[in-house]
Amino acid sequence: MVRAWPDYRTVWRWHFYAGLLCIPFVLWLAATGSIYLFKPQIDAWLDRPYDNLAISGVPASPSAQVAAALATQPGAVLNAYELPRDTRAAVRVLIGRGEQLTRVYIHPTTLQILHSVDEDRRFTNQIFRLHGELMQGDRGSMLVETAASWTIIMLITGLYLWWPRGTNGAAGIVYPRLDRRGRLLWRDLHAVTGFWVTFFALFLLISGLPWAKSWGNLLQNVRSLSSVSLVKQDWTTGRSSELAQRRLASSPEQTATAEQTATPEQAGMPADEHAAHHHGGASEAGQHALLIDYHTLDRLVPAVAAQNLEPPVLIAPSSKAAPGWTARSDTQNRPHRVDLTLDAARAAVVSRHEFSQQPLLDRIIGVGIAAHEGQLFAPLNQALGLFTAASLWLVCISAIVMWWRRRERGLLGAPLPAPRKPLAAGVFVIIVALGVLLPLLGATLLIVWLLERTLLRHWLRARDFLGLPAT
Repeated sequence: MVRAWPDYRTVWRWHFYAGLLCIPFVLWLAATGSIYLFKPQIDAWLDRPYDNLAISGVPASPSAQVAAALATQPGAVLNAYELPRDTRAAVRVLIGRGEQLTRVYIHPTTLQILHSVDEDRRFTNQIFRLHGELMQGDRGSMLVETAASWTIIMLITGLYLWWPRGTNGAAGIVYPRLDRRGRLLWRDLHAVTGFWVTFFALFLLISGLPWAKSWGNLLQNVRSLSSVSLVKQDWTTGRSSELAQRRLASSPEQTATAEQTATPEQAGMPADEHAAHHHGGASEAGQHALLIDYHTLDRLVPAVAAQNLEPPVLIAPSSKAAPGWTARSDTQNRPHRVDLTLDAARAAVVSRHEFSQQPLLDRIIGVGIAAHEGQLFAPLNQALGLFTAASLWLVCISAIVMWWRRRERGLLGAPLPAPRKPLAAGVFVIIVALGVLLPLLGATLLIVWLLERTLLRHWLRARDFLGLPAT
């Protein structure tokens, strides 16, 4: 028997079913992603009440500012001190207690608490979680990853369907025929827009995979097979990974140093700030807080400020996440990030680690993430991301319109199946390769295949509704 590559109708059916699964997610990801593209502008707008303060007098020391922040949440420890971007801006201090991370805005001279917010409740952070995990943690991340994997199939099959066959001219191929009406106009809007946006959409999908729980963990395992494992990964993989990092950052190292023997007063905190509880014993977080001499910040802040790093610049004390005091530029434009190792005793920078010194794989991923977030070459990068999101909306809406007009009442409206033929070996290899490279795609593809073969084809009503071939 002749083994054939899929014909046009077969690929159309794959495209249809992939779109059926993906379109709701594509619309959602395009909408939330469009908002997150403008995170710097949104954050600046929301923080504007705290960035133009009336300042008189000499600013308080960083350690006093940290003490004021810690006083708002007994049991918390310093997670990071953010260098003020301007002399009239409120000081931002990140304090942590287990998995909870709080951002405290402090008046630099009066030490008045201007605002305090859970990091998870900040608007752009909520958009980030809605975009990447549907507010459902690791399960939501895996669901989004599955939809992204099927969207890749949808885009690839869409390119196959778009490919010109016996046509003259570029009308309907490179540009839509806007003078037409009805189905032909919708077809042109769908196909032509899909052609122009496919590359950018594929880039966004692939560059977003390192964040996903399943694919990101597999990538982490690949990193561990080489010397890359010696370098800390600069991105999280799912909600559990993010919370694990928070726990480590809120757990100072238990080593005997001069810093750890500091009294509460020496640490720049009220003596009763971490009062004992639970049968008279001090809380674990409270004990950890007493181990760090936050007066060290007073000496380190000028040294870090002299490095002229791109904001936001975060200074963090020794913790299980990183031994010794450290500082870093946490800019979204990741190629501009810099990590500093600090000597607390000498108030000096011990080492400076540039983005260019990272392993090749990490640099590729970092550039991809920065472009994904619209910050690699902003504002043009943001405009390009917005164009991609708007184009995906047009592709999805035009697909829905064409499907709704074509479908018969009572039927799903899938393209009719072609006579079945054994697939060529090349097709089988491509399917297996995609299933390996995109594990959740492979798993769901196998589930769908088994469900179709064992149940749906034998259930007459379902078979007719879904447009499946007879057994």
